[in-house]
Amino acid sequence: MSSSSFANSNRYLVFGGQTGWIGQKLVDLLREQNKEVFVAQSRLENIQDVQKELDTIKPTHVLNAAGLTGRPNVDWCEDHKDEVIRVNVIGTLGLLDSCETRKIHCTNFATGCIYTYDTAHPVGGKPFTENDPPNYVGSFYSLTKGMVDKLAPNYSHCLTLRLRMPISDDLSHRNFITKISGYAKIINVPNSVTILHDMLPISVLMADRKLSGVFNFTNPGVMSHNEVLDLYRDYIDPNFWYENFTEEDQNKILKAGRCNNHLDVTKLQDALPDVTIPTVQESMVGVYTRMKENLQKAGQWPPAPRKGPKPSN
Repeated sequence: MSSSSFANSNRYLVFGGQTGWIGQKLVDLLREQNKEVFVAQSRLENIQDVQKELDTIKPTHVLNAAGLTGRPNVDWCEDHKDEVIRVNVIGTLGLLDSCETRKIHCTNFATGCIYTYDTAHPVGGKPFTENDPPNYVGSFYSLTKGMVDKLAPNYSHCLTLRLRMPISDDLSHRNFITKISGYAKIINVPNSVTILHDMLPISVLMADRKLSGVFNFTNPGVMSHNEVLDLYRDYIDPNFWYENFTEEDQNKILKAGRCNNHLDVTKLQDALPDVTIPTVQESMVGVYTRMKENLQKAGQWPPAPRKGPKPSN
């Protein structure tokens, strides 16, 4: 296909598009929009390869959804700190710097897992804005992400989008719904979440407009773990069950801590006055409706019953 066949003259290079969950979704979305997209073959920790690829492809836009989050979860990062530094800090900053010197707009998909509720921002109280300094370093993953979050605004060609607990319409192991539906016990705390069906197209729009700076990138509002799983039971599995336990009990079984927070998205809404971002409560109904349809098409519905006895209380 010739370059004239594409929707515009922009060229998009996606890091994390080979094996990354969000990166692959971005590649699919850009292709659906008939945009010229390239999947990065270089790895963030190999800066010379990254720079060679930038100079060869000459993208107008870079979308960075690469990084180490750990498998099966962020506890992995506690035992692989050198690798995490090399990718999440040195590699990411190297990419941002390389794009800056080449005047390439770079959208960096970051995280809001750098905040946790405190006395100034209690549950149900004042949410965290982009101007609040990170207050959470309970996991090494969050520590590294917070480092880059502080430095990225110094690059004028960089757009930082802070995602939180991303939710999709499928049951990928990366989907927040899949994660907590697999636990027999969960905490019940309200959190900001990023519903990818709504937010990924907005990220491409922001990249196209070459917006820069840091944005909390979640749907407006919060949703508790119980609310997420109650909807899962209502739409997906009527026999689903779960139990609650405290954050203190949760921390006893984890190597690294977990944060909970509410992110203010006023700055995001003000930057996109022509875009309506549905609240998390509005959007979650659509998530589960599409999820059920996807599972039915794949022959995976109804899901297998949960193992183990249902709690009596």
